[in-house]
Amino acid sequence: MKSREEEYREIFMVEALEYYDAMSRHISELEKNPADAAALNELFRLMHNLKANARAMGYPAISEVAHRMETIFGLIRDKERTFEGNVVPVLFTGVDTIGEMIRAVGAGNELPSADTLLANLDRLVNGEEPILEDQPEADDDDANRKLELSDLVYIQIKKLDHLMNLVGELIIDRDRILTLSKESDSPALQATAAHLFRISDELQYSIMDVRLVNVGSLFNKFPRVVRDVAAAEKKDIALEVDGQDIQIDRNILQIITDSLLHLVRNAIGHGIEAPAVREQAGKPAQGQLTLAAQTERDNVLIQVSDDGAGINVDSVRRKAVERGLVSAEAAQQLDDDAVRAFLFEPGFSMAKEITDISGRGVGLDVVKLAIDSLGGQLRVSSTLGKGTTFTLVLPTSIAVKGALLFELDARSYAIPLMHTDSVVSLQPEDLHVVGGLLLAEVQDENVPVVDLRRLLHNGDGPLPPANRHELQGRQDIIIVNYNNRKLGLIIDRFLRQQSIVIKPMSKPLDTIDLFGGVTLLGSGQVCLVLDVPALTRLFLAKRP
Repeated sequence: MKSREEEYREIFMVEALEYYDAMSRHISELEKNPADAAALNELFRLMHNLKANARAMGYPAISEVAHRMETIFGLIRDKERTFEGNVVPVLFTGVDTIGEMIRAVGAGNELPSADTLLANLDRLVNGEEPILEDQPEADDDDANRKLELSDLVYIQIKKLDHLMNLVGELIIDRDRILTLSKESDSPALQATAAHLFRISDELQYSIMDVRLVNVGSLFNKFPRVVRDVAAAEKKDIALEVDGQDIQIDRNILQIITDSLLHLVRNAIGHGIEAPAVREQAGKPAQGQLTLAAQTERDNVLIQVSDDGAGINVDSVRRKAVERGLVSAEAAQQLDDDAVRAFLFEPGFSMAKEITDISGRGVGLDVVKLAIDSLGGQLRVSSTLGKGTTFTLVLPTSIAVKGALLFELDARSYAIPLMHTDSVVSLQPEDLHVVGGLLLAEVQDENVPVVDLRRLLHNGDGPLPPANRHELQGRQDIIIVNYNNRKLGLIIDRFLRQQSIVIKPMSKPLDTIDLFGGVTLLGSGQVCLVLDVPALTRLFLAKRP
């Protein structure tokens, strides 16, 4: 994987070569028509941008040449100089020198000296005549260098999306061909299918790699955001950014942009206290906010952490009861994670007053919906008086997902691995009935269990009270996890773990929110992909 410096250098090279080509074109136009204001303004803009980019990348020699050239074009634009006489060859030499410097950076060579050019540019600024040396005739090598093309190209995102869709279709057909080859007695077909698998697999990951961008491309936009929001809230906030080199699908980064903004604004508005309050609590007046990214297996974790007051679980519990989200008796039985889950309910807000930043009940539910749409998870951890951390668990790509395949009523279904906590097989005597619910003790935790068949086909009414004696033999159970809530789903049997390409449901089936899409298995069978967030909400609404 390329370092952040290498990627920034490549981006600089692409832009710098584009600037150089544009400069060469516009200065030729200006020579033909010295009154061409559009060409003059564009040359001034290009020099200004190159100056700033070169300075940011640590190439002061390029920046200095561009700065002096910008000054001359500014004087010409202001009618203090004219583009004629000895001014013309000096500026052409300047553009050529910039091109040589950019190519030297690309080749990793030492930059050519520009002392003579800089001296002539200073003379032009002071109204003096430049000292021109005899220029050698251009040879074929000089002409070839002026016609060099960049090794990098810009590609529209929609073109990459189209390629990814085609690869998805190819993977579905590939799995079908693999299944057919295993059912045949043709060694040649089996060998060809195996080769197709390797090639398509490499193609898939190559396309996915092209779509990856550094998280830093989004993180680097937040220092100004934090400054403005902190100023509006009259707070002193120091932002720390970590993990900018972590890579993720560009579309995923685009989708979570608003979510990350909500979390940052929430941390400043709700989490971090005012300077006076922090000092009374023995904290530094300046609050600390951290944006960090890291990888966890096949996922990317993006964290927004603050050292503020933390989440008062008792206050959230009382607010949830006041809003009628849970009864007072049931609220007392909920653990801290279950109580914090109320923060993601639509319209739920702990703000005591409405400001431009917070208190309108909009934010965390929007974040949750965005993460759910990606098949990700949102975790929250908090210590009262010390701070809060929101963790976005995101897939690296939204095109191909790992899934657990299982069977129910002789039909195959899939559950994304992102929401799969564990799988267990239990005997009926290992399950207990409490308050009409089946409970299983899994890893020292009591997890509610429901027959998936009943959950899907029970109709609009509540689920009937659980009866353990109706269960016959070993029960295969998938433990899913959504919003810090675990739920066991009884199925007929496990099949296998497999990477799948999820296709959206067509109308009118797209209105059934229990299914997140469909995929086609190698057998040619259509497989429904369950939506774990929707299943969890359905269970909470129907439980006895």
